[in-house]
Amino acid sequence: MTFRQKFLKLVYPVWMRLSRLKKSRAKMIVNEGMLKPGRNFFQLQVELNNGSLLSLGSLKGRKILLVNTASNCGYTNQYAELQQLHENYKDRISIIGFPSNDFKQQEKGSDEEIASFCKANFGVSFPLAKKSTVIKADGQHEVFHWLSNKSENGWLNKQPSWNFSKYIVNEEGILTHYFDPSISPVSKKFLKALSL
Repeated sequence: MTFRQKFLKLVYPVWMRLSRLKKSRAKMIVNEGMLKPGRNFFQLQVELNNGSLLSLGSLKGRKILLVNTASNCGYTNQYAELQQLHENYKDRISIIGFPSNDFKQQEKGSDEEIASFCKANFGVSFPLAKKSTVIKADGQHEVFHWLSNKSENGWLNKQPSWNFSKYIVNEEGILTHYFDPSISPVSKKFLKALSL
């Protein structure tokens, strides 16, 4: 762990307290009408950082949490919270992390370095995708293209606002929620959205 990473891990609780004070700025967007997607989510695939392919169709019948991640961000400690969520509810929810260098180059490492960092410092055992582009740009990962385009998901045009933006897809492949990075994945609001 670099000095920067140690410092960010240390200040994370303060960072989150300040974020809660500014909670009016933190967005949670809900698919109130349960609008169905224009493209079948379960036809998508994710290349994992170990080179294997994960068919999202294999996750049908479970809630799926998709998060863009980075190792040098103020929210990096959310890896620990995501791992806690994975351990507590892995029979009902699948979590996939999407490491990305899109925001202030906060994920410069290789796929191997990212996996090693996540395992050593946060015990991450949920799947991580190959490092990819998550914002609307050339080469955007097809999963994030689906998540951030109304024509694909049925209602939302919101790309990640920063590292650790979170999207929930339900058991039927419907995008139900978007959460800004400052909303913790173990907060009451988040767990309620997951119906946990």
